[in-house]
Amino acid sequence: MSQSQDFSNERPRELVVRGPRAESPSRVQIVEALDFDVGDDSEGESLLEYWQILRRRKGAFLLVSFLGMLAGVLATIPATPIYQAQTSLEVMAPNENFLNLNLKDVNPISPVEFYFESFLQTQVKILQSDALRDRVLAKLSVASRPELFRETSRLATWRKALGIPDKPVPADDDNKAPPALTNLQVRIAPNTRLVQVVCDSPNPRFAAEYASALVNEYIEQGLEFRSTGTERTREWLARQLNDLKIKLEKSEEQLQAYGRNSGLLYTAEKENVVEEKLKQLQDELSKAQAERISKQSQYEIASSSPAESLPEVLDNGPLREYQVRLAELRRQLAELSFSLTPAHYKVRRVEAQIAEIEATLRKERNNIVTRIRNEFEAARRREKLLATAYARQAQLVSEQAGKAIQYNILKREVDTSRQLYDSLLQRVKEAGIISAMQASNIRVIDPARTPKRPYKPNLFVNAGLGLLAGVFCGVVFVFLREHADRSFKGPGDAAMYLKVPELGVIPSNTSAGAKSPHGRRRLVISLRNAPKPEPKTDGNGPESKNGNTERVELATWQQQPSALAESFRATLTSILLSGNNGARPRIIVFTSPNPMEGKTTVVCNLGIALAEINRRVLLIDADMRQPRLHSIFDLPNTWGLSDLLREKTPPQSSPLEALVRETHISNLYLLPSGPATLSISNLLYSPRLSELLARFHEEFDAVMIDTPPMMQIADARVLGRLADAVILVVSAGRTSRDVARAANKRLREDGIPVLGTILNRWEPASVGRYGYGYSYYQSYHTERR
Repeated sequence: MSQSQDFSNERPRELVVRGPRAESPSRVQIVEALDFDVGDDSEGESLLEYWQILRRRKGAFLLVSFLGMLAGVLATIPATPIYQAQTSLEVMAPNENFLNLNLKDVNPISPVEFYFESFLQTQVKILQSDALRDRVLAKLSVASRPELFRETSRLATWRKALGIPDKPVPADDDNKAPPALTNLQVRIAPNTRLVQVVCDSPNPRFAAEYASALVNEYIEQGLEFRSTGTERTREWLARQLNDLKIKLEKSEEQLQAYGRNSGLLYTAEKENVVEEKLKQLQDELSKAQAERISKQSQYEIASSSPAESLPEVLDNGPLREYQVRLAELRRQLAELSFSLTPAHYKVRRVEAQIAEIEATLRKERNNIVTRIRNEFEAARRREKLLATAYARQAQLVSEQAGKAIQYNILKREVDTSRQLYDSLLQRVKEAGIISAMQASNIRVIDPARTPKRPYKPNLFVNAGLGLLAGVFCGVVFVFLREHADRSFKGPGDAAMYLKVPELGVIPSNTSAGAKSPHGRRRLVISLRNAPKPEPKTDGNGPESKNGNTERVELATWQQQPSALAESFRATLTSILLSGNNGARPRIIVFTSPNPMEGKTTVVCNLGIALAEINRRVLLIDADMRQPRLHSIFDLPNTWGLSDLLREKTPPQSSPLEALVRETHISNLYLLPSGPATLSISNLLYSPRLSELLARFHEEFDAVMIDTPPMMQIADARVLGRLADAVILVVSAGRTSRDVARAANKRLREDGIPVLGTILNRWEPASVGRYGYGYSYYQSYHTERR
């Protein structure tokens, strides 16, 4: 590892004694450097993150999915097998012009498609009616077939196998539907004239029989209704036809007599000659007026506008040619004027041509205007003549109007009677033909067949549906559990929820390769080939007792080429670069919200990493209730911090060897907690603690203090007031975000600067977007070795 920066260029010779209100200059600079704002750059969980959530809780997900599939299977086993018989009918529209008395003409607003759709829906209701069902059951004689009333479920089969008697057969009742008829469906095939009749029954033979009998009875019922209605209609039409015949003869006699007496003259088409001529004159007068208006408009435009703007002038071919020629001559004249004098023969020749063409254009335009005026005068004279003729003819028509009104009344009565007579005569003929026919508008397309296999319950379909429901419930259950888990999951969570920098992420000791055989092999190779520093010859240190002892607290020293060791070195780099303008934390308190979150492991490895770059580091075990640092470094705990706080000798006058112990790692020193005492709080509030820290500030580049969990014990808060900064250690999957937020808030309320957080025991495989780097790092060290 490359050499990192120094904590400071020069060590201060004196340290101001810190109290609750006293702040050192370096500490003030560190506090200012800790202004930290985390923007909400979260874009939501990606699909890969969802997949990782399912992987973390795959056991619960698979269990719920399996239970869903098992529920589908268990619901299928006791179910009764149901057979389905189906038949298809083509329903054609009836003879609406006859039987329904031209209903479509009576209601022309309703389109044909809408009427036929209503007709189909009516037929569906008829097929589902109770009256038709009773006819079918009576025809099949279901009351005399007791097998149709027996229970046919698998439970009934099991009861029969156990010798339990069946339920009694009900009394004969032709109108009672047997249990064998479980369901009847009638549906219309989309965009067709086909009606599908589906019958469900546990008896396959009865399903086909009932479907076929239902269709046959439906057709027979329709024929009966059709025959009865046709006969009644024919009889009624015959009576009406006789009455209309008498009325028509009487109306024709009255019309002929009135025409002879009034002297009205009509053509073969039964139209009045005088009125016909008036209509012709009216049409011609309208055309003449329209033509006169058009000519008048053209003439007024020609009189008030320049001739060049008239459409006749613009559309005249010779005039356009003259205009084009005139423009060309004018262009030539303009070109000659630049080089020749006006008296030159070429110029005079072009001017003569221009004058000739302009005269021709004026003559043609005058001729067009004259022609428009003549056409307007002719149209006006013709309109006057037609208006005079129309007035004379209208006078003649008005003289005969009174007589024509009565004549037309009689004529309309005759026409109406004749139309009704002809229509009824045609219907009577049709009724005679149809009454002799037995045609049906229903045709069987696909007759019902006895099904060979039940269509439900389907074991595979139900199992699949149960599995889908289980998968859905499993996903919901997993994500509800994940949402209920309030612990930190991965990198970035602490910065997001606590609004403080995340100084480092420490992976779990088993995460860098213990998930697969290849990962285990790479981890063993890296640990086996990793060079270890030589232990001291004084017999101290964990290596002197067991040459193969490895502890996670010493991973940075024992497993130098590993992802775990490098994560501590990366965290140390973040701490070194955390200040501004050379302000570096010298005395740092390490704490955690709850016990067993790995703060001691973090302190040991960060101290070792800092000692590796030739910095003098002191580790202080301030957890006097459960001290561990002395056992990690295999040092005695006969005296320590508790003894130094009780002594009266000033720390400045004591040699360093009397204050700290040297470990087996170069540049790394330890101050154990010392013997247990009941007055820990009194010791921490004594003035000697600030004096000790002032002496250690002079002697060491860094002082790292391991303290108890701060949510239960106040030691970390007391020491934090005397230190440069506090670092919170949180454990992935263990530390609650709410507890960590409360701990951070408590430190800030005390005025203690929080340098940042360290995420410990993180499983890289639990979050896909970060896991690749650690597997890559392990491969890198394996290749190097």
